[in-house]
Order: sequence, then C-alpha cells, then structure tokens
Amino acid sequence: MSVPIRLNNNNKRGVLARLKTLINSQTFHSPAPKGPVQDQPSPEKDFDYSTCRGRIDAAKWKALDARKLGITSSMISYPSQFVLKLLRSKGFESYLVGGCVRDLLLKRTPKDFDVITTAKLTEVRKQFRRLARAEVVGRHFPVCLVHIKGFVVEVTSFETVARTSKGKEQSLDSLLPECTNREDLFRCKNSLRRDFTINSLFYDPFANKIYDYTNGMADLSSLKLETVIPAQLSFKEDPGRILRGFRIAARLGLLLSREIEAAIWTYSSLVKSLDKNKIMIELNYMLSYGAAEPSLRLLWKFKFLEFLLPLHAAYLDEQASREDAQPSNMLMKLFFHLDNLVACDRPCDCTLWIGLLAFHLALINNPQEALVVWAFASVLYHGEWEEGVKFAKECAKMCVNFAPEIRTSSTHKSNEEIAEAITKLASLVMQSIPALVQNNSLLQFMSKYPSFPRSGLVFVSRKTGKLVSGIFEMLANDVESYKSKRKNSKINYGMLGKGNLSETGFVLGKIVLETMSGGIIGTGEGSEAGKTKDTEDIGHQMVGRNDERQVLSIANPQCRQEKIKKQKLVENRCIAEEKTGSRNHKLFEKFEHKETNDVHQKLIKLSQKVDLSITKNSMPKKQNYLGKQLMNDRKKITYAKKSFLHQTRHTKMDEHNTSRPSQYSVSKSQQVIANNHNIDVDTKTTDESDLKKKKLHLSLVKVFSGKGRQKPRKNKQRVSPLPVPSSDE
Repeated sequence: MSVPIRLNNNNKRGVLARLKTLINSQTFHSPAPKGPVQDQPSPEKDFDYSTCRGRIDAAKWKALDARKLGITSSMISYPSQFVLKLLRSKGFESYLVGGCVRDLLLKRTPKDFDVITTAKLTEVRKQFRRLARAEVVGRHFPVCLVHIKGFVVEVTSFETVARTSKGKEQSLDSLLPECTNREDLFRCKNSLRRDFTINSLFYDPFANKIYDYTNGMADLSSLKLETVIPAQLSFKEDPGRILRGFRIAARLGLLLSREIEAAIWTYSSLVKSLDKNKIMIELNYMLSYGAAEPSLRLLWKFKFLEFLLPLHAAYLDEQASREDAQPSNMLMKLFFHLDNLVACDRPCDCTLWIGLLAFHLALINNPQEALVVWAFASVLYHGEWEEGVKFAKECAKMCVNFAPEIRTSSTHKSNEEIAEAITKLASLVMQSIPALVQNNSLLQFMSKYPSFPRSGLVFVSRKTGKLVSGIFEMLANDVESYKSKRKNSKINYGMLGKGNLSETGFVLGKIVLETMSGGIIGTGEGSEAGKTKDTEDIGHQMVGRNDERQVLSIANPQCRQEKIKKQKLVENRCIAEEKTGSRNHKLFEKFEHKETNDVHQKLIKLSQKVDLSITKNSMPKKQNYLGKQLMNDRKKITYAKKSFLHQTRHTKMDEHNTSRPSQYSVSKSQQVIANNHNIDVDTKTTDESDLKKKKLHLSLVKVFSGKGRQKPRKNKQRVSPLPVPSSDE
C-alpha cells in the first residue's frame, strides 16, 4: 500500500528545481554532432599520464630574476600585496601564479591577481576575518575570496588542489623527478595541473624570483600556446580549456601549436557538455576584455560558432562566399570598435556585447536605410533627440558599404519619419534578443538558413536578456522624448562594468557610429556602394553635451572644393588689385621684389657659410673665428631688416598720400611670398608690413635651424647634416 506524500512549499520548490534542471539539460544541450570523438570526459583513473614523462625534466627548471625581466613589486595591486604579505608574515608560503605573471612579463595590465599559498583555505579565512571579508566558495574546486577596498583577491591552496584530485595526485607523484627541495616539488606538481605552459609560472615577490617548470618562458618569448600535458589529454580532461585557449591566443596574439589544433578538432564536441554558466563566463571573458574580434574569428574558424552563435555563424559563412566581404563585414567591424574601447583594466558588462549581437541580428533580418541607423546610434550617443537627428542628417550624406545590413536611402526625410523608423528598429532589436536566450526563438530564426546545422544551445540567461532590452526600450516607446541621465561625454568605465543602462547605451551608440564611419566609401545621395572610394578627405564634426565635446570623424568631400574656391577668390582679387592699383603701388611691388631678392641672396650665402662651419666644427682652433663670423652675419641681417622696414614705411607713407588703396587688399607678390613660406594670408586682416616681418622672421629661423640650406651640387662634396635627436631622447 502506497503512502501519499504531502509536499510543503520547500519540497515543492525542490521538486520544481529538479524538474527544471532536467528540462534544461535536455533543452539547452543539443545532440553531439558527427565527429571523430563522441565520448564524455572519463574518470581520472582512465587518464594515462605516462605520456607526460618526456615533458618533465628537472634540468630545465628555471629560477629567474624578476627584476632583470622588468617586474617589480610596485606592479602588483595593493590588495594582492596585502594578502601576500599577511600570509608570509604568518609563516605561509605565498606566490602569484597564472595569467597575472604572464601579463606582467608582457608589460600588460592583468585582469586579476591570483594567489596560491601553503595555508589551508580555512586558515586563510581565519587570518583575514578581522581585517577584511573572506569567504570560501566552490564545491568542485573551492577558493577563498578576500574582499579588500572594493577588490577581490582569489586565494587557492596547494592542499586543496591535492585533495580534490586524488587520482591525478598519485599519477603526478610518479612522474616527478628526484629533488631534495620540497618547495620546488610543491610548485612543480601544481604547475603540472595547469592548462597552458605560459599560465604555469610562479612569481615570488619577496625573493624577486620567477619559477618556470614547464618551459613556459620559452613559449612566451616565441608567442606560442602549448599545453602543460599533451593537448589530447588536457582537453579531454577539461574541455573548457579549449575556450580558454581561444581567449588567451586572441588577446595576446599567440599561435596555436599543431598539437593543440589537432586536439581542438578532436574534442570540440565535448564543449557542448559544459555547463551553460561556464560557457557564458568564458564567452564574457572573450568579448568584454578587449579581444572580441579575434576571439570570434577563432571560434568561427574552428566551427564553434555553429552551436554557440549559430545565426551569426551563418552570416559569416555567407559573407565569406562574397568577394568583397572583408571590407563590408559589419559584425567584425562592430566588435573591432568594441575592442578599441575596453581592455582588461576597464572591461564592459556582458549586456554591451549581447546588445551588439541583437542589434546586428536585427539588421540581418531587416536591413535598414543608412539614415535610420545613423539616427538610431546618434540618439543613443548624444543622449537626446534633436542633437542626435541633426548629426545623423549630416552623416547620412555619405555612402556606407555594409551589405546586406545597410541600404542606401534618401536624406530628405522629416523628423517624424525618422522617429517612426527608429522606433521600428528598436523594436526589431528587442525582438531579436529572445534568439539569444530562448532555444525556441533561436530555432525559429534559424529557419532562414535551412541548410545550416541547427543548434538549440543558448547560454545567456533570461534575466540578462531583460536587462539588454532596457537599453532600447526608451527608443521603442518614445524616441523624441529620449533623454539620457549621463552628465558628460566621457566613458565611465566603473558604470559600464556594472551594466548601467545609460552608460551601456552611450557606448553602444558610439561603437555603431564609429563602425558606420569606417564603412563610408563615397558621397552623393543614392550613389551605388563601391562606386567611389574617395575617403582621403576627412572632416570633423563636433558633437557634445553640456559644453563638453568629442570629435567624430566623417568623410567631408566638400572640404577640398571649398579650399580650391577660396584660393581662386584670393587670386582673382590679386589680379583685380594689380589692374586697378595706383602707380605708386606698382613701384612698391617692384621695390619689394628687389629687396626680397637681395635678402634671399644674403641668406643663401649665409646658409653656405653655416654648412661649411658644420663640416669644420671638429677643428677646435677655428671655433672662435666661426662664432664671431656668425655674430657678424647676424648683425648684418638685423641691419638689413631695419633698413628694409624703414624704406618700406616711407614708401607706404608716400602711397598713402597719393592714392590710398584698400586696407584689406592682398597683392599678387605677397601671395607668392606667403605661399613660399606656408603663411595663410587673410585677405581681410593681413597688411603688407606684417607679411614682410613674417617673411624675414621665418627666413632667419630656417637659416639658423638648418632648414633653409640649399642642396649641394653634384660636383661639390656633400655636407652631412647634423644628427636629429630622436623623440625618445
């Protein structure tokens, strides 16, 4: 006889949680595709670590001086130094280990600092209980998180690693060479458990030593990624190392070894077995810390996007089949500009790159006119409707080559029409977000690509999807009353890292604007994409808020035409002045031309003397003579200048008494002199005496700075110029 089971609220939650887990496991993890290997990771006892013996050689162990490698304790963050010093003061060994040591050697800012110690985690928590908040988290691999002044230092223990992998512990003990140094054995055994050789380095800031047991320094110097143990064994043991390897290689520009590439193809199917939260963490590390574009390229190359981001993988496959796909690949351009704004020391929240994926997905399914995309991004960037639309209309005069996302459009749209189009685009972006968080929506979107492998794997939570929708919600509801809460035009990376919607929307708009600017290929309304590629003339339009401005570069084809018109206008005025000017004015021009030639002849002779003095400066007996000669030449030039100005003043007075020419005229000879000296002559404000002063001053500066020398003739001995100090000096 069965006894009915009564479920209270707690039991109901437990049962529902188990059912939800069961459903998710069947929903989010699609069947493994056909491939060479279909197995799951085996228990540790099935791993054969005997293949590692050839890689462990005590003769290759290295203890390097960190100071000679450019690493000092001042490069370590204060919270990490505090943890290291406190543990050392209590009698425990403590080191920095992992990626932070690698980044310090490469003169990069580490994402975080990981500490490993000989103390147990319970002892670590006890030591920091009074000074900071410390908590032990994690079941499979527990760590102690120490919170100090808003920073978190992750502390692991040698003892924890040994206890959580007993099977591997026994195998690795048999592989260790004979060594009397207990500390070396501890460090070596721990390094053998790590993923890649460049991540297995230990740094002791107290002894200023870097310990290398797996040849990591050599791989780092050659920019090569190698696993500590054989790659086939390493990836079978932990498939997450494949995603980690992509991230490290993309961020540092490393080459994957042939062994790693072969192992990736063999065990790529095992990545699907990973928990979706772990996949999300790895993807966020790839896309939020300044290496998004190269990471996506690696994922696409090794077919991982087919089940991680299948819609965007199908787009990349279509783009690859086009001949002109490389310059018009909008997805890669978006993430390229994202990488220009974020880095390890100023990461963004995942809502930003998820928003970019949803935005691009909306454009793939519903291509938009260029004006609409300009306005959409400009309103997000400027934080208000009127200024955003004004800037968008200026930008929309340019032709943008992004196919199929962007269509050519007419700039003659009313503000009401633009607002309606932006509202529609924002709604389309919000409708694209479910394809990233719900498997049913993903499969519906995949119907556009019937021949592409279908994947039901999604790893973005619905809660995160709702946060991303908040970025575009205001644009979808009432774009004309859109008003951002931001107060300046600089990126607040603290708010961006926390996922602030206003900050994320501002940066997303900036990325889209820069991407559109990079896709400009010509001008003219309705011109075909790819017809002209005149992007050499770049103008700058100032956009800003609250008296703070930023520069966004856009193509300005009218710049050169306006410049030519201005020069022609000056020439026409010069010709008219020459025809209608008085006789005294003509005489003054002749006198000026004669005096100018005389002064130039003196300057040429003086420059020749200066050149000769340079070649003879190694003769100490003639230094005093040359110095006196230069002083005399300077006095002559000064006297010639004064007399020239005096005669000019008298001539001008005579001209004023006879016929008074216009104060704002510019003679043709003046324009020639100004062009020779790169002087911008303002036809409204520049008078003749000021121009002559500038001419003489610039000529003297050129002579005494060595810029006015004549080139020696072929039949004369060449004079070697003075060495120019480099900018570093």
